[in-house]
Amino acid sequence: MRSDRFQKGDPVVFTKTKFSARPGPRAQAVTPTSHGESYSYLVKKFWTVIEIADDRLLVRTRTGKQHWVDLDDPALRAPTWWEQFRYRERFPGIDDAGSGLGERSREAATRG
Repeated sequence: MRSDRFQKGDPVVFTKTKFSARPGPRAQAVTPTSHGESYSYLVKKFWTVIEIADDRLLVRTRTGKQHWVDLDDPALRAPTWWEQFRYRERFPGIDDAGSGLGERSREAATRG
């Protein structure tokens, strides 16, 4: 996969598979496991690119966590224009990505 597909500061969407007895409100494609004790489901994660290295991206979450994601990971994609508009509050800003502060950390820092 070409690394010029994304640039620093670009928003990305990562579709994560999760398992739980109680899927949350953002769960999609919810299916019960074989014995019906829990569910598998998909959740869209809205992240921002903070670094590009070879065939991987370093991304930041709203809470300030960082993850390395392979560029050829099928769960990684650029958001549609509608997702960028509709979920704009859920993408961490480039200022957040550069400062190391997520939404919760920034609130705590302003309180002193």
